[in-house]
Amino acid sequence: MTVTDHNAPAANADPHLTDESAQEMAPRALTGGVEVLREVGSVLRLSEADAQALTTGPDDAETTIINMGPQHPSTHGVLRLMLELDGETVLRTKPVIGYLHTGMEKTGEQLTYLQGGTNVTRMDYASPIFNELVFCLAAEQLLGVELPPRAVWIRTLMCELNRLTSHFLFLATNGMDLGSSSMMIYGWREREEGLRILESITGLRMNHNFIRVGGTAADLPDGWQEKLTAYLDSIPARLEDYEALMSYQPIWRERLQGVGVITTEEALALGATGPILRSTGYAWDLRRSMPYLAYDQLDFDVVVGTYGDSYDRYAIRLNEVRESARILRQCIEQMPEGDYRLQDKKVTPPPRGRIDESMEALIHHFKIFTEGFKVPEGEVYVAVESPRGELGCYLVSDGSATPYRMHIRGPSFVNLQVLPHLMQGGLIADAVAIISSVDPIMGEVDR
Repeated sequence: MTVTDHNAPAANADPHLTDESAQEMAPRALTGGVEVLREVGSVLRLSEADAQALTTGPDDAETTIINMGPQHPSTHGVLRLMLELDGETVLRTKPVIGYLHTGMEKTGEQLTYLQGGTNVTRMDYASPIFNELVFCLAAEQLLGVELPPRAVWIRTLMCELNRLTSHFLFLATNGMDLGSSSMMIYGWREREEGLRILESITGLRMNHNFIRVGGTAADLPDGWQEKLTAYLDSIPARLEDYEALMSYQPIWRERLQGVGVITTEEALALGATGPILRSTGYAWDLRRSMPYLAYDQLDFDVVVGTYGDSYDRYAIRLNEVRESARILRQCIEQMPEGDYRLQDKKVTPPPRGRIDESMEALIHHFKIFTEGFKVPEGEVYVAVESPRGELGCYLVSDGSATPYRMHIRGPSFVNLQVLPHLMQGGLIADAVAIISSVDPIMGEVDR
């Protein structure tokens, strides 16, 4: 699925979206910024002095260095940017991080594998389910266990529901950053409805600790199909309203089109993933490229762009909402019966009802929650496709009940590397739009 035309808003999957493998496409380079200068230089044959002035830039004495953040609302809380300006043109950008540092990776090495979910879920607090998932997948690979089908499908459903709420949060904050206060209210409304469903399943709106090693903490509650179906039924009409509010709005398009352009080669060199990489036309989505959970049994499209600009990154997330809703409907239809967690006494605590009936169950429960379970020696890296890109977990086990080493490959942390490239040569007014299009979550950056 490709977002193909900047002259036509990304409304309704067709005719603006076409199913086509981006690997076979040559992403069209946007002629802006430096490319325009090259064209002018070749046609008008600039003098050597003028060409030198264009390439060397202004004298240092004529530039200004300012701080944007960490208190600036568009920097998503605690991101600080040092900007070197020539008037209102951004010459250089230096992201400064660490204001929210919590040491979660080191903390994870002091917690048992059962306790680890309460730690990792707080990193990317906009999509905590993915943090829990990648940690559990890594531990389960070391354990060498195979989950019941229902547990796999519940995890898939939870991830796509969380992707919906995360993208609605992006649409809300992206709208506010660009002056659309109405979109902030609408996006927050849709996210709230999604969080209510998550709360009915996990008991919490955020930081769920619902995905556990060996399955999930509980089964899906009665009536979950009806609640989720009603929520999905409301989304298509509301997305059309949002596109009328934003995609069809000339000011919105002028603020995003041609702003913060990046090519496939540049994105790959900088390690960018997720909507940033797919906006260049490169169809890299771990759900399709390296399937996990039940994604190889689901029918969905990978949404890619063409121009690699801020508008493509916005349009990709908007249309990924449609694809996630499509996946969720398939999860409702194909959800299997059976156990929601592994029936292995070495990994899974006994049912709550058994604790009051059996001394063995009580001891088993006590041992699991106080000492944890031991994981065989080894090391593993597992990655999943979070709303922001490749979220990876590297675990090293020494055979004890706690990880010897844990490292998280946070997509927000890696994607921040593209900011200096995206902002160079643009206006300071465009900096807000570019930061928003990257959609960083600083809890994950400063984990």
